[in-house]
Amino acid sequence: MQLDDLSLFLFTPANRLDRLEKATATDADAVIVDLEDAVAIDQKETARSNLAEALDAAAARKPIILRINATGTEWHARDTMAAAALPVVAVMLPKAESAAQCKEVARRCGKSLVALLETGQGVHNALAIAQSSARLAFGNLDFAADLGLEQDRLALAHHRSCLVLASRVAGIASPIDGVTQEFDDLEVVEDDARHSRAMGFSGKLLIHPRQIGPARHALLPSAAEIEWAGRILAAAGGETGVLTVDGQMVDAPVLRRARQIMTRFRQK
Repeated sequence: MQLDDLSLFLFTPANRLDRLEKATATDADAVIVDLEDAVAIDQKETARSNLAEALDAAAARKPIILRINATGTEWHARDTMAAAALPVVAVMLPKAESAAQCKEVARRCGKSLVALLETGQGVHNALAIAQSSARLAFGNLDFAADLGLEQDRLALAHHRSCLVLASRVAGIASPIDGVTQEFDDLEVVEDDARHSRAMGFSGKLLIHPRQIGPARHALLPSAAEIEWAGRILAAAGGETGVLTVDGQMVDAPVLRRARQIMTRFRQK
């Protein structure tokens, strides 16, 4: 499965290999093995050295992405060396802030790069980073802390749109939205993922297996959308001109949206 086709990404700590098997048995599209925030400083070296054997088995069950430590940290260079030899489909670079940085990490690792934008500088350089990466992801918690913002949809809307626009202009898959901290109230998870889709994201980072079901449901077209798209495409047939459906004008952009909905539905 291509990185572009993945929607749900479940984090698991690199120092808790007992959780890795459970994570790969879930319905997540990929598992992100985390060497960064989830691993205490005094455990980072041990966590990295123990990955090779565990990932061989895990990679046979599910696409694995390795989140390394950020550029400039004392663990970064050794993380990139390890990533080059590990059976992972991509490396996630936290606090990505420049195209040069992303290119260098991708070169060292020899893997596709998911750039995690978590700072004002990173979002400011979103287009250049998108042109140097396989996919963008939004680190909403760190980003809000960097700018002193609330975890509020309105406050973060512009910054989310920057990633969506940059991905489109760069010609890469639409980005992956950040985490929802709530995992007991599944309605909150579903509503957050629905907002992500409305903003133009096609994926979401997850921190708990309970979040998978509601997030997947929200990222897919609703029954009403599918029914609408079906009626539009049936009425259009093979025509490409302007027509009327249910008293509303249907032209090329409307047809394109209907096709997008049906394509996404068939990919579920």
